[in-house]
Amino acid sequence: MSQESTEHRAAAALDPHIRETEVDGIRTVLAAAPGPVTAGLFFRVGVADETLATTGITHLVEHLALHRHGVSDLHYNGATAATYTLFHVTGTPEEVTTYLNGVCAALRDLPMERLETEREILRTEAAGRSTGPNHQLPLWRYGAQGYGLGSYSELGTWHLTADAVRDWARTRFTRDNAVLWITAETVPDGLDLALPAGTPQPLPAPTSALPITPAYITGDSGGVVLDGIVRRSTAASLFTEVLSRALFADLRQKGGYSYTADAGYTPRDNDFATVTAFADALPKKHGAVVGGFVDTLARLRAGTIEQSELDSARAKFLKQYDAPDVGASRLPSYALNLLTGHRNLSPDEHRAEIAAVTLDDLREVARELHSTALLQVPGRGADWAGFTEAPQWSTRTDTSAGSRHRSLEDDSVLLTVSPVAVSLTTRSGPVVVRYEDCAALLVHPDGGRHLTGHDGFQVRVEPTLYKDLTPSRLAVIDAGVPSSAVVHMPQRDPDRIPRPQRRDSRPSGRPQSKGARLVGRLLRSVLIQLSGFATTIWGLIATVAMVMELKEPDPDAVTIILIWLLIIPPLALFIALRRSRDKRGG
Repeated sequence: MSQESTEHRAAAALDPHIRETEVDGIRTVLAAAPGPVTAGLFFRVGVADETLATTGITHLVEHLALHRHGVSDLHYNGATAATYTLFHVTGTPEEVTTYLNGVCAALRDLPMERLETEREILRTEAAGRSTGPNHQLPLWRYGAQGYGLGSYSELGTWHLTADAVRDWARTRFTRDNAVLWITAETVPDGLDLALPAGTPQPLPAPTSALPITPAYITGDSGGVVLDGIVRRSTAASLFTEVLSRALFADLRQKGGYSYTADAGYTPRDNDFATVTAFADALPKKHGAVVGGFVDTLARLRAGTIEQSELDSARAKFLKQYDAPDVGASRLPSYALNLLTGHRNLSPDEHRAEIAAVTLDDLREVARELHSTALLQVPGRGADWAGFTEAPQWSTRTDTSAGSRHRSLEDDSVLLTVSPVAVSLTTRSGPVVVRYEDCAALLVHPDGGRHLTGHDGFQVRVEPTLYKDLTPSRLAVIDAGVPSSAVVHMPQRDPDRIPRPQRRDSRPSGRPQSKGARLVGRLLRSVLIQLSGFATTIWGLIATVAMVMELKEPDPDAVTIILIWLLIIPPLALFIALRRSRDKRGG
């Protein structure tokens, strides 16, 4: 059982409140804090290190490592982020020791008898997890790889084997790829964190699926969301605080468009960070909140930033150093920087950088944010604001020969299966997934094949929806995609296998224009109102006529029946038009 290594016992830290040491070969940082002890064990592995076909493997290791702790009053948990995994706990020194020892013991020997159960638990967790407003932005910025994988479901939970999970734990959850932090003056007695040796994992290299920025996409997030990539700096952190306050003041306090208007700064890697801004709105305020959001960004980019805005943000940042346990509060970020190799600033250095930030520095960050921005707007474009729509169709085409399969739903849609790619040609544009660039191929037992390229574009190949799509053509796809990208899915419920919808009665060719559809809807609406009005009026006339006829000494029943029969034509027309409108959705 190992304890704190003596050769690192006196290692100097940049922060006088933080002490660096080593436990069982794991770099460790300590800082005292009142109350219970809190500890965290970081590993430099996360979702961005996976592939689309194996997404969820790190999360699965985390779940397996925590299984043996079972039900407890102890406050503990695990978290899997883009570039790290964290096991954390709060309790007495003895409880912290027991927890950390248990985690490391489980990582050395994962309880693989729980594999299938934990895979199902992760799928259940994903089904009930709510996504944030910026959930879609990573896949549009990075594609189906690296930092974009956080936008996708965990496909690995469908097929990962015990050997694959063990190998991932053995190579990523190692002592050389970890950092431990503890809010205590000394390392608790009894720690046994023995883990295999390994190689420190570098941060993933960023990819790009955006040829031009600033760009925009449309979405139904209930508001406006933007992210941009800026250089990591104290100035960028301060700018994000200024942006957050400006959005709140402009969109909530002045405009009254939003309830939530905020911005956040998150380091992506050692050189760059992601600034994310969000403002919600009701549907009737969407136009106003988009305009106000863009105006606020334009104001900051143009340099219209008051000194008071910078001073307020600066005061908030400096206030962190007034806390009595400032060292303990900085431990997680300090440890994470150690893990990734990013420079840690001493308190004096950080204060000096905060004091040195100028209005010109903030303006420069604002311009950098705008130049890399990806904006998601609800239901309308943002070309008017200088943003370019993100690519909706593939720019690369497949010129190789292949079999062509006409859609059974739309004659203008053509699926091509060639030895090198699957292509979908539509009226609006093509979608191409080359086998060598396929991030994941979902194989369904009923013949369905769903391909996702590294650029994020998808083609769904369904034998039930295309003409002459035989098993031999599906075999071409299976043979072309690398085995590492293949995900074998379970049998689908028959109701989930797509079936051709009723063909449109209009001939194929140019689709009906938006103007023509609008005229049709208006005409149908007028006819509904006229037929309803005629039905109502005739009902009143028939009622009066019936009453008058019944007052006669010898009322004529045939006359009464004929009067009411005449209401049938307008009533039938009204019912038919209403049904047609409801079926068409307007």
